[in-house]
Amino acid sequence: MIQNILKFLKALYFNITGFFSNDMGIDLGTATTLVYVKGEGVVLCEPSVVAIERESNRVVAVGEEAKKMLGRTPGSVVAIRPMRDGVISDPEVTEAMLKHFIQKVQPRRFMAHPSVVIAIPPAITEVEKRAVIDAAEHAGARNVILIEQPKAAAIGVGLPVQEPGGNMIIDIGGGTTDFAVISLDGIVYAKSIKIAGDEMDTAIMEYLRKTYNLMIGERTAEEIKIRIGSAYPLDEELTMDVRGRDLIAGLPKTISITSVEIREALADTVQQIVDASKSTLEHTPPELAADLIDRGIVMAGGGSLLRGLDRRIAEETGLPVHVAEDPTTAVVMGAGETLNMPQGIRRRLMMRSKLDF
Repeated sequence: MIQNILKFLKALYFNITGFFSNDMGIDLGTATTLVYVKGEGVVLCEPSVVAIERESNRVVAVGEEAKKMLGRTPGSVVAIRPMRDGVISDPEVTEAMLKHFIQKVQPRRFMAHPSVVIAIPPAITEVEKRAVIDAAEHAGARNVILIEQPKAAAIGVGLPVQEPGGNMIIDIGGGTTDFAVISLDGIVYAKSIKIAGDEMDTAIMEYLRKTYNLMIGERTAEEIKIRIGSAYPLDEELTMDVRGRDLIAGLPKTISITSVEIREALADTVQQIVDASKSTLEHTPPELAADLIDRGIVMAGGGSLLRGLDRRIAEETGLPVHVAEDPTTAVVMGAGETLNMPQGIRRRLMMRSKLDF
């Protein structure tokens, strides 16, 4: 009896506080977290990084400010990324990060308890789903709904997912690359590999270490990837000066590298993404595969911005490949747009789980 009363009071409290909140969609990414607020659009895009004190576990900085501390913190402070390979590796830190971002976008709403749609990888386990839901609830969400990232990306780029036709999306994030063929609001076939932006950065770091005995950090590797990285020969190859630490002398060192070298460094990573694209097509039902001849493949996520990757996949698959107009916000836009859909359609789009409520 008492438990039923408590449940009723809790539900009443959340219904009341819901009037003070704007519901939101969240792309809880390995590298970047984006937040969409209903009626306002994408209002936040910050790195998924948290800086904490080692002894007290006190949060020192979150997001962009914390990313600046990566590799530069004193012994008493550590900058960490609580998301690894698209899932939560540190629930407590993830909760602190989510709470910070939710409060940042609704700073004046002291009773804010929004309903939240969170995009997650399709291959996530039940335990990992529970970790996402718990983190969001403890961060202040009154209701948490999960949607697969490739499905959210497809909605975000405007694919006709509700129609009886094949739509293929490739979402290249920081920790995972997700491939999905979607029809009638459902995923017909999905594949996820732990090869994405982070793996590209690691490949660049390893190449410079082996080739030049040069040690660089994650931020420098990411900058190299963005400035001169490519998956296909460029009309005009690029060069860049890179600073790091000489592993032999132990002193600072500057070298000049070319886009040809970085393409070589990324070759294995790119090939795995291409092979997974072909594998997805091999598992696609013939009728839907036929639709893709005309519709092609759409790429989303920050990793899709790697120069020539779309051309490389098109050449290997024989299908037209299009990069979304704004690939970095595709997932969060899709998660946010589901908030405006009729309840029946929204229910079909959401991830089915034993944890659904």
